[in-house]
Amino acid sequence: MASLSLHRVSTSAPAILQITVAAIVAYLIAHEVLGHEVPLLAVTVSLSSLGFVRDARPARVLETAVGMTLGIAVAEAVVLTFGQGIVQLAVVLAATLVIARLLSPAAAFAIAAAIQSVLVSLLPAPDGGPFVRVVDGVIGGLVALAATALIPRDPRRAAIREARALFTEFEAVTGSLVSALRFGDHDESERALGRARGTQPLLDAWQSSLESSRAIVRVSPLVRRHRGELDRQAVIFAGMDLATRNLRVIARRLDFVGRDGRRRPAMADLLGRIRGAVSLLSASLDDIEQLPVARRTLEELARHLRPEEVLGNDAPVSEQALVIAVRPLVVDLLVATGMPVGDAQDLLPAT
Repeated sequence: MASLSLHRVSTSAPAILQITVAAIVAYLIAHEVLGHEVPLLAVTVSLSSLGFVRDARPARVLETAVGMTLGIAVAEAVVLTFGQGIVQLAVVLAATLVIARLLSPAAAFAIAAAIQSVLVSLLPAPDGGPFVRVVDGVIGGLVALAATALIPRDPRRAAIREARALFTEFEAVTGSLVSALRFGDHDESERALGRARGTQPLLDAWQSSLESSRAIVRVSPLVRRHRGELDRQAVIFAGMDLATRNLRVIARRLDFVGRDGRRRPAMADLLGRIRGAVSLLSASLDDIEQLPVARRTLEELARHLRPEEVLGNDAPVSEQALVIAVRPLVVDLLVATGMPVGDAQDLLPAT
């Protein structure tokens, strides 16, 4: 438990630094430069705009900052017109939530706006005249946006972590299918199918982290050197996205066919070789030299993906269909290595 807590803190260190610096800078600008006595909202907007969320891309930071500043502006208008009170608070909350939902489908956008509007409605008005807190909100948002470029979080760390999680699960599902085929274990194939169905959140997490990382790299000169690495990872993701979907299809077919309890060592060997290639592809995230090795392994597999070569001439039609189902999976994995889809398809033998 302690090691997990320390790991959580260490992985959050870049975000902690970014958030702390942004909040202090926003405070100093509002307090020291503009003379605002207690620029609470400058600090809260900068802090909440960045947050600890996986998606720290500039567009999301800007959207959150706009949402909170909108809430501040609505609340300021109501308080200036009607004063403070429980009725006014209800009006402010309802109006802010309605406007925010009209402007954005993101639930977090509406909640961020509502929280700031509550602060404005309940706290005493500061010195400095009307809408001074709107100015603080704008300062906080602009500082948070600048922090994404000038104090960027490591654009690779989260994406690599999510990629490894997907690869680990992909290999685990494939390994379970190999075991089920080798020993005729239908219970194992059911477990593999269940795990395969649960892979979509892993894909979504990897995609979100990767898109956020690439957006940060585009705006921050400090981490622009990582752009090529992230572009390569995007190619791997595109192939693995399709490959994972095809793995679910294969798992469903194997679960159905495997109800007879028969052993299928030839199919187990085939999926075992695919699992080995996926392991090489996973290793290429850290060692680019593994990528051509993975590609050559998959190319060799693809050239012999005919039911007759894998199973022999007398295999049942249901098992031949399994080999046919594996062909798109191998094509997707070849695409993940950077091969054009047409070239990958051309490697497949005629059936």
